[in-house]
Amino acid sequence: MDPADSTRCTAFDGHRRIASGTPEKVALVVREHLARHRTGAPLVLDDATGHALEFDLRGSAEDVRARLQAAAPEAASTPRGPGRPKLGVVPKEVTLLPRHWEWLARQPGGASVTLRRLVEEARRAGSAKDQARQAAEAVDRAMRTLAGDLPGYEEASRTFWRGEQPAFERLTKPWPADVRSYVRRLAKLAWAVPASGG
Repeated sequence: MDPADSTRCTAFDGHRRIASGTPEKVALVVREHLARHRTGAPLVLDDATGHALEFDLRGSAEDVRARLQAAAPEAASTPRGPGRPKLGVVPKEVTLLPRHWEWLARQPGGASVTLRRLVEEARRAGSAKDQARQAAEAVDRAMRTLAGDLPGYEEASRTFWRGEQPAFERLTKPWPADVRSYVRRLAKLAWAVPASGG
């Protein structure tokens, strides 16, 4: 995963946390860590997704910082083709059956307005459920990466998915302190996300 897509991440060397914060802050700490511990192999995880991040740490600290700052706006400035650029409208192809096109043609405002309305309604309806699923998957990914070889991992994973917080706390207690606190923090955040739109 590209560090430019992350807003907060955490770096570990083995089971020891070495940095947490913005990608820029973490990248610079990891760079310093590698200069002091040449045999280290830091792993950086995106806190929101649990995916590993790859940093280009070549050159000076300014080089690293400049690359990260240059990459950040890239994702936001996607070139746009024809359409209504002031509204951020990007034309794409939609394939529907003839009966779908006929139904859309009968709707007030036409096909585009109706499709946008339907998409927004679906997004609102599925948003909380999607957020809960994504948060839980992030915990699962991070836990497997950091604690997959630790005692009680499989049972801790099962208790996490079942939402059994006291059992999860008990099973993660023997884990190294930095791994335990990180995984517990992510789990609490995931459990706090409501699973339905209300």
